[in-house]
Amino acid sequence: MLNKSLVALMMISAMLLSACENKGETYPVTGEQCGPNDPVKTLDAEDCYIPPAGV
Repeated sequence: MLNKSLVALMMISAMLLSACENKGETYPVTGEQCGPNDPVKTLDAEDCYIPPAGV
């Protein structure tokens, strides 16, 4: 029973927190304004590649 109530609390919290997002105008952590020259727009999946250990 505790697990179900915990899951319900987490779901409600996620819904409430997502209602506060600012629709992509600023970055959520820093609060900086998003713009067309942001360097993250040029990132590709290959930029995030982490080689396996020992290679």
